[in-house]
Amino acid sequence: MLNSTLPTIKFLKQPTSKEWVEQAIANLDIILLDHSHCERKAAGVALNLMFRYPAHTKLVRMLTAIAREELEHFDQVNQWLERRGIPLGQLSAPPYAAGLTAKIRREEPERLLDSLLVSGLIEARSHERLGLLANCCQDAELAKFYRGLMASEARHYGVYWVLATTYFDSEIVTARLESLASIESEMLATLHSEPRIHS
Repeated sequence: MLNSTLPTIKFLKQPTSKEWVEQAIANLDIILLDHSHCERKAAGVALNLMFRYPAHTKLVRMLTAIAREELEHFDQVNQWLERRGIPLGQLSAPPYAAGLTAKIRREEPERLLDSLLVSGLIEARSHERLGLLANCCQDAELAKFYRGLMASEARHYGVYWVLATTYFDSEIVTARLESLASIESEMLATLHSEPRIHS
């Protein structure tokens, strides 16, 4: 029986369904391949924010560390792909990230706030789901790997929250997070037909 329960994750409105856990565990090779893409994209998001807001010293400093760590995770996941004989290829993206990104307002300073909060929500969901994989994966070494990544993901969503509250009033941040978190949970209410980290 899958141990698909975790403590409630801060910022997330709804926990991941048991159906996702069952789908992911039944398709671990695809999940690993998608995980590789997720780590690469997460590094890219951090870098893009640094390039867009170079005068925000604290943002640049904190996201430099995140980008570096995401690339390290990208390399580690790719080593798992090699070990399991999984070629590093393309996968179609589920609507999750694009749907959240579409909610980012285009005018500043709202664009910065929404970008930070959307990134934080994605990291929070990653933290939750890697923990579920760690709990349920029958491969003890792979489970240990996922468990080891959980702390990093938690730290990452914490960084995005800290940056949001650095540049914006906490009441504004909390209200906007409430709205975006509801959208994030609604997007995962229906299980995507293809297994992905965020599906």
